[in-house]
Amino acid sequence: MPELNTFPASAGADEIAASVREQGYAVIHDMLDADGLARLRAELQPYLEATVPGDDAFLGFRTKRFGALMARSEQAREMAQHPLLLALMDELLLPHCARYQINVTDVAHLEPGETAQVMHRDASFYPFQNPAPLTLCATMWAVSEFTRENGATWLVPGSHLWEEGRVPTEDEVVQAVMPAGAMVLYTGTVFYGGGANLSDTMRTGCLLHYSLGWLRQEENQYMACPPELAATFPRRLQELMG
Repeated sequence: MPELNTFPASAGADEIAASVREQGYAVIHDMLDADGLARLRAELQPYLEATVPGDDAFLGFRTKRFGALMARSEQAREMAQHPLLLALMDELLLPHCARYQINVTDVAHLEPGETAQVMHRDASFYPFQNPAPLTLCATMWAVSEFTRENGATWLVPGSHLWEEGRVPTEDEVVQAVMPAGAMVLYTGTVFYGGGANLSDTMRTGCLLHYSLGWLRQEENQYMACPPELAATFPRRLQELMG
């Protein structure tokens, strides 16, 4: 199994971005402090309690998911504007567009007994054949600790450069084991998937995806966030939402 590609939040965006271009992903520690984590958990909890698990193998029969995080969580709105995250989007996406945008927001809450998700590429949402231009970057924030046992995200380093049709093998996969408050960033053409939760604890992740501004958003922010609420947001966040 390859070594995990990990950085501290104090690392420079250019250094991390260069590694992402090579490996297709990077794990960054200490993106959220204890106060930010506590606030995020409190804001997500009512929606977790109200959400039922999925009803198919891809979404997970023991996984709760919900989106519209810009409308539902003030902490998620701050995360979406994190200086290091936006500096990384400047490095990775801005060379291909005049501006980039929030593509989709989501929470993935894996309960004990959840099985591993099929490996896939998020950029398959767009009709490009691989290897494809960079169209989107995804981030998964660890709301709880991500361990091998509770379903930490699986990734295939370098798979963003593969020809269409190549399938990853088990020895090519790494698992994004990381503490709560860390974030894994990966390009849309990297093979990845949620792991199996073989533990007796929940695994909660918060996803914020960004795409080139000339592509249609997977989550329509005009529908996901009431205009009267969006009108109160900082101008930069309004621009990111489209």
